[in-house]
Amino acid sequence: MVRTLRAAIAVAATTVATLAVTLVATPAQATPPNIPSYATAVSRLNSLTVAAESHGSTYNRDLFPHWITITGACNTREQVLKRDGSGVVVNSSCAATSGSWYSPYDGATWTAASDVDIDHMVPLAEAWASGAWSWTTARRQTYANDLGGPELWAVTDNVNQSKSDQDPATWQPSLASFRCTYARAWIQVKYFYSLSVDSAEKSALNGMLATC
Repeated sequence: MVRTLRAAIAVAATTVATLAVTLVATPAQATPPNIPSYATAVSRLNSLTVAAESHGSTYNRDLFPHWITITGACNTREQVLKRDGSGVVVNSSCAATSGSWYSPYDGATWTAASDVDIDHMVPLAEAWASGAWSWTTARRQTYANDLGGPELWAVTDNVNQSKSDQDPATWQPSLASFRCTYARAWIQVKYFYSLSVDSAEKSALNGMLATC
């Protein structure tokens, strides 16, 4: 009888523990997916075409349609906020009403979505001048809303504005410990979309990889 009671208690405890695990929200992914290793990044950087940027004067942000609806009421920005935040709660329109976001560029943490921008790792203007000028609008839309690679990052709004359209030759994250990851992500985006790099940009990326 005692053994039976103990067994029943053990089963009940296991059930409660399992239920508790089920109810715990999955931790937010801290960084976007598919950032290559150091060795892969070096190889991919060396495979990129080195060329001067062009067509910069014809760039228009509207040529990269964003933010598009991803699922239900959620657009790309809202999806990134949910993906990369912690404890994110959204309303019926998918707008984040609470949560916290860590900005890897500067190490700051924010609790208001309005303090967070979604940065294109390789800015739209940079992509345009590196080859996207020849793409179809559909491909540029895919690029501007890409959730499958390390293109979109939730970061401090004024840091994103400071970066603007600059490449690593003229702008790098203030958090030096993140520069290795930043370079690997930048290289992956350029590699995946077959975009070129200019010589100053490549030199800066090699310098950043040296910190890995």
